[in-house]
Amino acid sequence: MRLAQSLGLSPQGLRERVMPYVRLARFDRPIGNFLLLWPMLWALWIAAEGFPDPLVLIVFLLGVVVMRAAGCVINDYADRNFDGSVKRTKNRPLALREISPRNALLFFAVLCLVAFGLVLLMNRLTILLSVVGVLLAATYPFAKRYTYLPQVHLGAAFGWAIPMAYAAQSNAVPPMAWLIFIAAVVWATIYDTQYAMVDRDDDLKIGIKSTAILFGEQDRLIIGILQGIMLLCLLLIGINADLSAVYYASVLVAALMFVYQQYLTRDRSREGCFQAFLNNNYLGGIVFLGVVFHYAYLPA
Repeated sequence: MRLAQSLGLSPQGLRERVMPYVRLARFDRPIGNFLLLWPMLWALWIAAEGFPDPLVLIVFLLGVVVMRAAGCVINDYADRNFDGSVKRTKNRPLALREISPRNALLFFAVLCLVAFGLVLLMNRLTILLSVVGVLLAATYPFAKRYTYLPQVHLGAAFGWAIPMAYAAQSNAVPPMAWLIFIAAVVWATIYDTQYAMVDRDDDLKIGIKSTAILFGEQDRLIIGILQGIMLLCLLLIGINADLSAVYYASVLVAALMFVYQQYLTRDRSREGCFQAFLNNNYLGGIVFLGVVFHYAYLPA
């Protein structure tokens, strides 16, 4: 109320000013946060062999949310001339001109500064790795103009929190961190291809590239192969981290969820592909529970 008065706005007027930025940063759609958070949390718990350092956990929880928001902002800035032609994205704030491109870039810069302020609380190795993370996040939106593999680029951007988490927790990035990173990249390629299948017809019309277009009629087969690779990575993580049966039970549930996703995409309908994409949130959470329960019930 006081903020609205100081700006000479009514509460309703303030809401109308703020909500486009909330939508631009996807603060109203938290699933993207979880898809980023789950692999980072797998890594953090395995690196700490249990509950991680509280400061590291808080910094990474906040950092993931802020950097995901920054990624959404720069993505919409890059796609501002295309989103109006795509059914799923035509109501985004930049497409509707509710926010100017200049203000979107300023918002992106502010979010990056907040994220950098958080990472400054960590050690030198984590700070150095964060530079790569920002570059990956900032360049992803433009990749779809030049390559049919932007989903892989997205996976690297999303997964970069993994080596950073290891560095923050243990001041090292061992092979286990890169194994989890590979799993995260493969997983992101799976779910973002499912997401791209929703937009495939629109993307073909406007010239945007994606793995959904690259894979064509073999999309479900290739996704199935990637799902197998993802499960193999999860098994190797369990073996190398010496995880117990409760973790492998979570991997089994993940395998069943992949089968369900194949069922959802059987006719490649927009709704089915989008539901398969959403299902990955639960999959990541199940795997995380397997990791948490393993360390929670280790014999003293």
